[in-house]
This record gives sequence, C-alpha cells and structure tokens, in this order.
Amino acid sequence: MHDEQMTDLERLVLSRRRFIGAGALAGAALFLGGGTLGRNALAEPLAAARSRPLLGFANVPASSADTVTLPPGYRFRPLISWGQPLHADGAPYRGDGSHSAAEQLGQFGDNNDGMGFFPWPDDPDRALLAINNEYVNYRYLLAHGHLPQSLEDVRKAQAAVGVTVIEVQRKGGEWRFVQGSPYNRRIHANLPISISGPARGHELLRTAADPQGIEVLGTFQNCASGRTPWGTYLTCEENFSDCFGSSDAGLALTPDQQRYGVEHASVGNDWHRFDERFDIARHPNELHRHGWITEIDPFDPNSRPVKRTALGRFKHENAALTISRDGRVVVYMGDDERGEFIYKFVTRDRLNTRDPRANRDILDHGSLYVARFDAGDGDPQQPRGRGRWIELSAGKNGLTAERGFASQGDVVIRTRQAASLVGATRMDRPEWIAVNPHDGQVYCTLTNNHKRGSGDLPVDGPNPRANNIYGQILRWREDGDDAAAGEFAWDLYLIAGNPVVHPGTPNAGSSQINADNMFNSPDGLGFDADGRLWVLTDGKYSDSGDFAGMGNNQMLCADPRSGEIRRFMVGPVGCEVTGLAFAPDYRTLFVGIQHPGEEGGSSFPDHQPGMRPRSTVIAITREDGGVIGA
Repeated sequence: MHDEQMTDLERLVLSRRRFIGAGALAGAALFLGGGTLGRNALAEPLAAARSRPLLGFANVPASSADTVTLPPGYRFRPLISWGQPLHADGAPYRGDGSHSAAEQLGQFGDNNDGMGFFPWPDDPDRALLAINNEYVNYRYLLAHGHLPQSLEDVRKAQAAVGVTVIEVQRKGGEWRFVQGSPYNRRIHANLPISISGPARGHELLRTAADPQGIEVLGTFQNCASGRTPWGTYLTCEENFSDCFGSSDAGLALTPDQQRYGVEHASVGNDWHRFDERFDIARHPNELHRHGWITEIDPFDPNSRPVKRTALGRFKHENAALTISRDGRVVVYMGDDERGEFIYKFVTRDRLNTRDPRANRDILDHGSLYVARFDAGDGDPQQPRGRGRWIELSAGKNGLTAERGFASQGDVVIRTRQAASLVGATRMDRPEWIAVNPHDGQVYCTLTNNHKRGSGDLPVDGPNPRANNIYGQILRWREDGDDAAAGEFAWDLYLIAGNPVVHPGTPNAGSSQINADNMFNSPDGLGFDADGRLWVLTDGKYSDSGDFAGMGNNQMLCADPRSGEIRRFMVGPVGCEVTGLAFAPDYRTLFVGIQHPGEEGGSSFPDHQPGMRPRSTVIAITREDGGVIGA
C-alpha cells in the first residue's frame, strides 16, 4: 500500500540474497557456533568483519523500584495510557474506575501488548501506531474492583480490549500522540469482523446470529502482532478461551473444548454470566470463531478487519513475517501454552512488490506446517540438532476424514489436534518469534514450563530442563537459507537461569547468563536494523527464592554474534514489559508497560494519590539523539 514500506521489503530481499551468496558459509558457522564464537573457527572471519560492538550502553542493575530504569544517557516519556481519550470530545480518564462502557469505547484500551509502527507515505514526521489491548484488570477497570457483576461491566471490559490505532507526530525530535486524529479508532470485542480462508462458512463457525459463518463480532485477548510488507497489521488472539464459560455446571466439555482450555466458570472473566454469546452451553460454536490472526488496515479507518483462518486456530503469540527465496510470504507463529507447538505458514502466491493491494488476500491461500525437533546432541550448555516441518493439509500425513479432518476447514479449526496427530514436538510455551534481518535465522522464546519432565511431557531436545521455571531462547536456520524449506538446524541460543541461587546446576542457565544480567521467562522478542536482539520478560518479580536478584520484569539486549547480553531496562512494580516498535531512524523505541501494580504496590505512570496504575506505552530516546542501543 505504501511505497516506503515496499522499499523496506526490497532491502530485506536484497540483503537475504547477498547473505545466501558469498556470506552463507560464514553465516552457517555463526549459527552452529551459537553464543560462543570460538567453538567454530569458521565464524571468526565474520566476527572480524563486524568488529564494532553492537551493544553501546551500560548494563542496568536489577531493580524493584516503581519506575522505568534505563542506562545513563537515556530517558523515557509516557506516550499514551489506558483511559486516555482518543478524541477531544471523549471522556477524560477518572482514577476511580467510574467511567462507563460507552466512555471506554472512546479511550485507549487496557493492558497494551504487541504493537506496530506504520510510517506515513509522504511525511517522515507522521505515523500510525497499532497497539494491542490484550485483556483487563478488573481490580482497576471497575469501580468495585471485582469480576463483572452486570452486563454493563462486561460491556466495559469488551470495550477495553482488542486493538487501538492512534496517530503520532514528531515535533522537536519527540513523537507524541495526536488526539482527535481521524485515524484514531478502537477495534473491540463487539466490532463486526469478516472471516476469510478455509474456515469461512464452515459449519463449526455458524451461529444463530451468523448462520452463514462469515462474520464474527470482535477480537480480544490480543497478545502480540505482526506487520505485513503490504502495510497492514496482524493482531494475534491468544487466551480467547478465558472469556467463555458455561451456565450449565454439569455440561460435559467436549475433547475439543478441553484442548483449548475452556472451563465451566471461565478463567477470570465471567462474561458468559451476562452475555450469552460466551455461554458454551447455549452457543458452543462461538468458541470456534476466536483464536485466529486478524488483519487490520491502519490507514483506512472505515475498513473492516479480517480473520485469516488459513493461519490456524490456537493461542497465537505473534506473527513473524519473512520472504522465501522464491518470493513467497512466510509467517512463523507460536502457540503459547505448555506442551503446544511452533508453526509456519507459506503462501501459495508470491508477494507482489509492485502492487501492494494485490496482496490483500495472499494469507488466505497456502500451506500450514508444524515443527518436529529431534533429540539433539545433549550438550547441557547449548544443545543442537535437526528438525523438519510437517504439512498440516487435509488428506496428508494422516489428516483424513476418518480422523476428523475431511476438509482444510477442519484442520485450521482444530489445529492443535492436527499437530498432535502428525507427531509435532510439544514445546515449553512458544511465545514471540523474530527473524534476524541480516541472516534469516529465526529465534523463538520458550518462556517456561513447570510441568516439563512430568506426565507426558518428557525432557527432550530444545526443551532440555525439567521443571523449567526460567525458560530459554530457541534458534533455527532453515536449510538453504530458504524460509520455505522443509528442514532446519536448531540450537538453543540462550538458557535463562539464576547462577547465584543455583551455581553449577542446569538452573544456572547457559554461559551468557551471569549475576549482572540474569532473568526469567523471556517473552517478547524483536530485532532492530543493526541486528541487536531485544528480549522482554514476563515472569516472576518476587525478587526472592529462585528469583532472588532478578527484580522487576525487564528488557534486555543481545548481540547474536558474540552471545553477549545486557539488561537495558527494568519496568515498574508488578508489570510485564511487552510490545516493542522502533521509529524508522531507530532513535525512538516504543515499549509497552502492561498491568503495573498487578498485585498492588504501584501508581505508575501518574504517581499521584488516588490514581490507579495504568498500562502505558512509553517512548525511549537517547539524550544525545543517537540510535537506541548503539
């Protein structure tokens, strides 16, 4: 849609072609050498060619303070917070939770998560930010501070989730929210959304309100996201089943409902008590209409979002897009639940770089795959091995009508069951995935899994640690450096841990982890243009026991070449640090502070008596105006 974005795409394709050519041998050595370049001498010429250190900031100490802590020379400023009105006639935020559902519809949503930055086509000082609003904190959203007690309470929660699109402008070197922009809008849990792809019209998507199965109300539990080369935003529905429950406590849950985590009482929402759409005893098919990736055009406020069902239905974390050697779009995705899987989708058609609008339905046609990893070599510091992608298409790999997969619609609606049937590897909660812009290597955070090593979740390959409370970062390289390849080599780039509490044990973590940079539960993940890997955490912030010395959740920055990792930021009390986006010049970093004061003890960002803590997007800059992290 926008020439500037297509130029970015062309640079990506060109850089990949250059890498696949003369640099492929050195790049392969780098991957296999992992975080310790000395393990493979072939990596040394590449390291010498890139001798300038990537990390140019001082390591930040762990902290339990109720603020954002940054390296010397950096500063932050709140960009937008929950409850802030999008337009001048919107209701102002009130710190007592008394605003109505109608007022919430005109305000920035709660618990911001993944986001995408969209530069203006012809103005470098204007842009749009699309920002997920994952779920709500009833403790602060509602005046009474408890689960919904009425339909009005439910409507207010539904108005606070989904996605917010805002305009930002740069003035005096700082990006600021533009209240009143015609592009500002809320995409919430009751907005009509189209359904496309192989599940469109499927009998399991038909309801009394939508007998054709082609239109659904809303998107919610939106975790992370993706940004397409044609200028649209992909928002990923994660814990959608938490919003459903049953008015019949004796209702026998089906295996499919159980597989997707449905509980009779819902999981901390109670929407079904007042909004019958979420009552599986009355409308069981409504559940199937959520758990998808939804595509949004941020530059067209009147456009209708679309759920792209070809990408599969599961608890999506984010969508990492890249381009195959023959020009097709590849989407990597993780399913964030213990024992679930890593997927990729390869489009049938090639990306049209000349006419971006021609790509509008490209995600409706292609092949969905799930990953199977071998047992690896057993190296306790950095295990490595091989893996392959198994196609999830009706009629292939045992996905037959006799087994419940008569059509591709069946496969994408019951993606988890299809992946289990073909023997995919059950992972330690796959969260964000990111593709290195310099060499095409793919990184995935496996945030934790305390059930690993028990029941039917044995220790294996990329999941090498029982009772995994700290997590790890997985990495793989597709064969032939082609994102559409059928096989790949993998290693663990990093194993998180606490070397102070658990020295000399697997829970100390890998060699990159030390007393100054230790952390747990890596979650968010992203690269900048120079190849710095940014890691955001969503873990235990007790700062005691197994987590002593780790402080609040944080953001780290790593050099994939050397394996070095430093703590760049620490968030306020009780928050998750999640969501990141860079301005095109990489001199401003946008980061999400989600649910500060989740368990009390915070007043971020207002720090005023009587004001409830608010999830906030912050903008980080350098005092000298330089590139973030350099």
